Amino acid sequence: MQVTIDQDRCCSSGQCVLTAPEVFDQSDEDGLVRLRQVSPSPTRFADVRLAAALCPGGAISVVEPPRGTGAAAD
Repeated sequence: MQVTIDQDRCCSSGQCVLTAPEVFDQSDEDGLVRLRQVSPSPTRFADVRLAAALCPGGAISVVEPPRGTGAAAD
């Protein structure tokens, strides 16, 4: 899984940080999302998917690994 963020779309709601704090953070200066892990471990996949779905600004993009690559989904 690859995660990207678009800070121009971030509205600083913090839902991503509450959902997956190991992967996302917020800047103390402007409240915008910061990415802690571009490629989170498979144990975090479900939380990252949920964070992307909950993001009101649609600032989080997730690219799933191709099936059959040996990467466990969750």
